[in-house]
Amino acid sequence: MAGARRRLGTLLFPDFELLDVCGPLEVLGHLKDHFEVGLVAEQAGPVRSIQGVALVAEHDLDGCPPLDVLLVPGGLGTRREVDNVRLLAWLRARSEAAALVMTVCTGSGLLARSGALDGRRATSNKRAFEWATSQGPHVDWVRRARWVDDGKFVTSSGVSAGIDMTLHVVAREIDGALAEEIAWRIEHAWHRDPDADPFVEPRS
Repeated sequence: MAGARRRLGTLLFPDFELLDVCGPLEVLGHLKDHFEVGLVAEQAGPVRSIQGVALVAEHDLDGCPPLDVLLVPGGLGTRREVDNVRLLAWLRARSEAAALVMTVCTGSGLLARSGALDGRRATSNKRAFEWATSQGPHVDWVRRARWVDDGKFVTSSGVSAGIDMTLHVVAREIDGALAEEIAWRIEHAWHRDPDADPFVEPRS
């Protein structure tokens, strides 16, 4: 991916988790020479997050241009979208065509339901881990992980973990020093160890 400007599409659906989208895009927004970032939904236009804030999708599923990178967020809306046959078919096809697919939180459960993660290692939000893993019985789920890098597919744990995952992807695909610089710019304490998962144990 280094040296090439790639088109990244972020999927929106009603009741997506806001930081799942805005965290990674905050990181990638510092890399305009490397990424062209867009938002896509079943229908173009405003899509409301579970927090009540709406983001505007430029493309609908049919009008979305080819994507080099796909980002799938989580949120309570994933519980509904796992039964959305049209969306699942789109996710499967776009995952096959993309060079890199990233998920945040229960976005991995949605992607798993499409079959795209079969035979892959992946993780998800620990508070919703049982639900997410039930969507992909043929996925090698990793409970203790801040994120899991399985080559083409990189999945993160819950919400803010998507920022750590995205910085990792920047370091892997472009430059480690640049990832460090972005973390410093956004004043983010980057969790660099994917196996250091402070949220895997239940709260006492």
